[in-house]
Amino acid sequence: MSVSPNKVSLPVIRRLPKYYRYIREMQQNGVAKISSSELAKIMGTTASQVRQDFNCFGGFGQQGIGYNIDVLYNEISKLLFSEDNKIEVILIGVGSLGQTISKWIIHETRGYHLAAAFDSNPQLIGKDVCGAPIHNIRELSEYCKKNKPTMAVLCIPKEPARTLAPTLVSLGIKGFWNFSHYDLSVNNPDITVENVHLGDSLMTLGYRLRNE
Repeated sequence: MSVSPNKVSLPVIRRLPKYYRYIREMQQNGVAKISSSELAKIMGTTASQVRQDFNCFGGFGQQGIGYNIDVLYNEISKLLFSEDNKIEVILIGVGSLGQTISKWIIHETRGYHLAAAFDSNPQLIGKDVCGAPIHNIRELSEYCKKNKPTMAVLCIPKEPARTLAPTLVSLGIKGFWNFSHYDLSVNNPDITVENVHLGDSLMTLGYRLRNE
């Protein structure tokens, strides 16, 4: 029996993209079936954990028979993406990082539409990034009120992110993919935030290399 989507734990949700990556690779390599034990070995977890994770969404297979790769790929894709109901995304900050992230959204993901970008640099305003027009940041409120985007990608410094976040929430933004150095924490149960700290990841790697 599957669990209600809003009751699935965050650790399980965070493992879904990893399942998706490995399963897509196996599908591309012509693998037809895989057992929970084999998938657990690839994932670096246990067969029991794999079965528990999949049971949250209905199981995807039968015990003792294994999992059909095409079924797994299709079912996990449905959980992660929706081609018929794409999430409307705006990008705040069109510097080097913002341009890189926009290319990734366009070419490496499904279920998202990069609708517009915003910046204060007059040399960028009026141009486009990956097909999305770049507007003056002063036009942000008017644009959001008219077009009602759902998600904002923040590729701006800490202080602008701190001051801009409440405005974006008031304009109807429901989710943030936050690359600023500000730990965006919004006191609203309807807002979803993913803080991405590239420096933290690099420093963690350095510590492990030096001490392990």
